Parts: sequence; structure tokens; C-alpha cells
Amino acid sequence: MDVTSLRAVLAELRPLLLPSRFEKAQQPDAHTLQLGLRSLDGMHWLELSWLAEAPRILAIAPPERQGDGSTLARQLQHGLRGLALVSLQQQGWERVVELGFAPRPGEPLQRHLVLETMGRHSNLFLLDGERRVIALARQVRQDRSRLRPIGTGDPYGPPPPMAGEPPRPAEDFPSWQRRLGLVPVSLGEALMGAYQGIGPTLARQLAVDLLALPVTALQPDQWQRLWRRWRCWLEAVTEERFQLHWGGPSDYRCWDPEAGGPAPAPDPWAINRGLADYYAERLGRRALEQRRSSLRQQLLQAAARERRQADHQQALLAAVPGSDGLQSQADALLSLPGPSREQVEEAQRLYRKARKLRRSLAAITPRLDLHQQRLTAIETSLTFLEQAETIEQVAAVAEDLPALIPARDSQGGGLTRRSRRGAAGATPTALELRSSSGLRLQVGRNHRQNEWISLQQARRGDLWFHAQECPGSHVVLKGSEGTPTEEDLREAADLAAHFSRGRGNGRVPVVMVPTEDLQRIAGAGPGTLRHRGGEVMWAVPERAAGLLAPTPRLPGTERP
Repeated sequence: MDVTSLRAVLAELRPLLLPSRFEKAQQPDAHTLQLGLRSLDGMHWLELSWLAEAPRILAIAPPERQGDGSTLARQLQHGLRGLALVSLQQQGWERVVELGFAPRPGEPLQRHLVLETMGRHSNLFLLDGERRVIALARQVRQDRSRLRPIGTGDPYGPPPPMAGEPPRPAEDFPSWQRRLGLVPVSLGEALMGAYQGIGPTLARQLAVDLLALPVTALQPDQWQRLWRRWRCWLEAVTEERFQLHWGGPSDYRCWDPEAGGPAPAPDPWAINRGLADYYAERLGRRALEQRRSSLRQQLLQAAARERRQADHQQALLAAVPGSDGLQSQADALLSLPGPSREQVEEAQRLYRKARKLRRSLAAITPRLDLHQQRLTAIETSLTFLEQAETIEQVAAVAEDLPALIPARDSQGGGLTRRSRRGAAGATPTALELRSSSGLRLQVGRNHRQNEWISLQQARRGDLWFHAQECPGSHVVLKGSEGTPTEEDLREAADLAAHFSRGRGNGRVPVVMVPTEDLQRIAGAGPGTLRHRGGEVMWAVPERAAGLLAPTPRLPGTERP
């Protein structure tokens, strides 16, 4: 969030939140705080984040209750109890926002909540009436910052002053051009070095295609075009005429480079709502990839362990035929005319080893089958994981970890003991769609969901679909609710192909089996089935897209 978007957000918040009574503080993650504030219009929520990649302050939709027991949330709950938000300030061109709290409007401030949105230096401070630090998001020790170490109990001091001159509406064109041209650097560097409040994003919005040009190479018409955009931006910020636009040289901008454009829609929360959606989508995608990467690593490690153990059992199995040779050696020793005591003992040792090898056959084969079943299940989980599109679908894959990975191997990204118990007892929520004729189609997105739709929820007349010899989801067409048409069968097969490892192929063989012909393999993990007979259909994975909901897009990307 640069200064421009920060000012745009605050311009929307002030008339709607000042004043408002503090009611709730919660910390959903390590870098985010959410405040519940009640005004005459009802309950509103503010999100303040000091995440280095996305520091921000925004009004958000009412969040889930989570993180109200964190130390920072409890400190704010205690420190702001009974107070009202009466001021919302951002001084100059600094990316620092200060929220002032007092018992009533017009009374002296008793608490200050300061959010510094400055990249990796971002932080949040709760100050008392004398501006001493009561609580903060992260301590800044001497070894981390020699210029500004700060901790609990210290007097709060502002960040070091910014370099450059503050932008001034009164500055004329010759002075502005001369200041930018003082040093022979690129236009982007000149903008960021000469003036405060100009970051890389705003420099791209102002300069557009001129960003990398040296200032000495700019032509008069280019200087004039840049000056017009500069004036549009500066007037928008000074007069608080903000509009949210998507696309261009940056993902979004909060000002209109074309003065006199169409008036924005009369939505008092337009910028906050749009940016809240933007950050939720981007951060959700980031969390999804982090979670996916962690689970993928665990599953790959589990697969490598199962392969090592399977190879060990295979080596033991390969040694079983050698028992006949050991017995022959023992027989030869005892067949000697006068075997010595040592030869008799050696023969007895060979007999014991041969018997042990023959007895191990009964134990090795089930173990080898178990390792192969686990490898197949892990490969299927990896397919689920790669095709997961939401954090909830990734969490569904994580539900299977206790059955696939021993507790000692399940680390960051796995489930806690409590969440494992909850996952085991919760009712699976498989994906449900409707076929062309209106019949329900159920798609399992993890092993528990596969078993739930294929065995526990299946009724006589239901049909089961699965990509042949390929890891993937179970798909059940609820034929018990009506007579399926050929189009229904084709759609179910296409879904089974789409939610399988063969998704990238043009055609995929899919097995169709009545659910009454399915049988769970005793002792195997969830979702491991065998079936009798079945009919093979050729499915086209890309045809399944018509049955699936469209992929969510960033706000504004649907506009031409």
C-alpha cells in the first residue's frame, strides 16, 4: 500500500467510523489484527496488517472469530476497553497511520494505535496517553536496528524522515522539471528520489512507458504528458478525489489520470471493498501455495519411506526361494559318512534359516501389499493436492495425513491431535454438482470423501466412476434418484477423468460400476476399494469444465 492508496482508504473510513466504539480485537495470524468497532450504522471491522509483502489497513467484511486469545489481541482488548475511535490520522507523505482513542469525542486521547506500513519494517504499536509503548507487534532490538530500536515501555518515536521534497500543488512546471533533471538517472529513479511519497508503483503509474528513459532523453511533449499526469495525481490526493481503477502499469490505482472522466459509482466503501477483495484473493493464493508446498513435501517424504520399506520387503521375498538351497546344503552335511560336531551344528543352523525364510513368506506378502496400497493412496493424495483450487480443498487433503503418515513424520502443515480427532469425526463434504437432467453428481476430493460417497452414501441404482488405473477422485452418479440418460453417464465419466491424474490427456478410459458391486479392501486405508466387472467408457476431461463453477477472478479483471 503506497501513500496514495493509504490516503484513499482513510478518506473513506473517516466519515463512516468517526466516532465508533471499540468492542473487539482478534489476531487471525501472526501479522494481522482485526478490530471490531460499533458506530451508529452498526458493527464495522478494520484489518491492520504488518505483513512485509502486504502491509495495509482496510475495512473488511465481518470475519470469523479466531485469534482472540493471542497475547496482542488480549493486550488491545484490555487497553482499548471502554474507548472510542475518535481520530484517524496520516501525517505528510509517511506510510504511518495513527488511530486515536478517547472515552468520548472531544476528550483527551488515552490510547494511540500506530500502524507503520513500510515493507519489511512494518509494525504496529499500542501507546498510552504519554505515547509510551504498551504493546507492539514485534520488538525491534538494537541488533536489528541501530537507528530506531524500540520495545515495550519505550517512548514512541516516528520513523526516520524521508528523503526528497514533499509534493506541493503550488510548484510550477519549470521548478518541477528542474528538480527531476538534477541527476542524470532514469525517470523512475528521479521521481522516487526527488519527491516524498513516490514509490515504485506510483512511479509506474505516472511515467507509464517513460519509466526507464533517462531524464536527459525526455522530449518536450513527453515532459508535458508527464506533467499533466503529475498534476492529476496531486490534485486527486490534495482534494481527496479518489477512484479505484484496475489494470494498467500496476494492478490497481486509486486516482484517475484522465481528469474529467466519468464519476464513480456512489459507493462510500468502494475502495475499501475493492482492495479487501484484492488482498484476500492474493493472500489466499499465497497461503494456498504455501500450504500446498508443505503438504507436497510431507507426501513425497512419505512416498520415499514407503518405497524404501517396500524394497526391503521385496528383497526379503526374493531370498525365500533360497531356502531350498540352504536345506540342500544341510542335507549334504548330514549325509557325510562321519559328520563332525561342527558340521552337524552348521546343518542345524542352515535348517533353521531355511525354515525362517519359508515362514516369512506369510508375513512378507501382506506387508508388501500394504506398502503398495499406501503408495497408491499417497499418489492419489498428490493428485488431489495438485488439483486443489481453494485452501479448503487443500485442508481436505490434509485430513488424510493421519492415515498416510505416522504421527512422528507429520510436521508443519499437518494436523494437530485435536484437529485430527475433529477431522475423523466430521461428516465429509464432497463436491456436489447437477447433471444435465438434474441428477446429483458427487465428487470425492480426498480419501475419506471417496469412501463416504462410494460406500456410506451409495444406494442401489447409483453408479460409480473412476479413471482406469489412474489416481483420482471417485465420482458417483445418483441413479437411485432417477433414470440416468446417456448424457448423464458421459458427464459423470468426464468428471472422473477431469479429477484424475489423466486430466491433461485428450481422452481417458473410465470404469463405470454399480455401487453395489464395490467392496472395501479390509485393512486398507480409506477409499481403497475393489469392484467386480464394470464397463469402460472413453471420457474427455476438458468437457467437464461446463459442469464446474467458473474460476474466481481478481476484482475488475472482467472489465474490458
